[in-house]
Amino acid sequence: MNAATEHFAVTRTIAATPAEIFAVLADPSRHCNTEPSDWVRDAVDITPLTGAGQMFAMNMYLTQAGGDYVTHNLVNVFEKDRAIGWMPGQLDDAGKHNPGGWFWRYDLAPNGDHTDVSLTYDWSGTSQEFRERVGELPIFGEDYLDASLAALARSIASA
Repeated sequence: MNAATEHFAVTRTIAATPAEIFAVLADPSRHCNTEPSDWVRDAVDITPLTGAGQMFAMNMYLTQAGGDYVTHNLVNVFEKDRAIGWMPGQLDDAGKHNPGGWFWRYDLAPNGDHTDVSLTYDWSGTSQEFRERVGELPIFGEDYLDASLAALARSIASA
C-alpha cells in the first residue's frame, strides 16, 4: 500500500452461491459470525436488509473507540445477490445519520459452483478530526479483510 491509497480490497473464492452469501450479508444477526475478532458483537435490530437507504445498528467493541459502542450503518449499495455495502456512522440528536467517512462493500461474482467475494474497506472520506482521535488509519490491516472473508466462508459452511 502506498501513502495515497486509502482502501483495501481482497477477494476470496467461497464454496457457496451468490444468493447464499448475500443472504448472510443481508442479515445483521449473522454479521458477528463473519468477523475474525470480537469487534462486531450483535445486531441491535435483526431485521434483514432489503434495500439501499435502510439503516441497521450493531453493538460493537473497539479499544480505540473507547470500548463498547453502537454503530448505525446506512446501506448505500444493494444489488441482490451481486453487491452490498454500508457506511458506518452515528445518529445525531435529531436521528440523522452522520457517516464516519469509511465504508464496507462486498461484491459477489459467480465462479462455477462457487462465488468470488471481493471485500472493500475504504476510509478515504474519514475526517482529520476522527483520525486524530483514534490514531493512525486504517485501524485494521489488509490481513483483517482476508480473515473476515475466511470467517464468512466458515459461517456459510457451518450453516
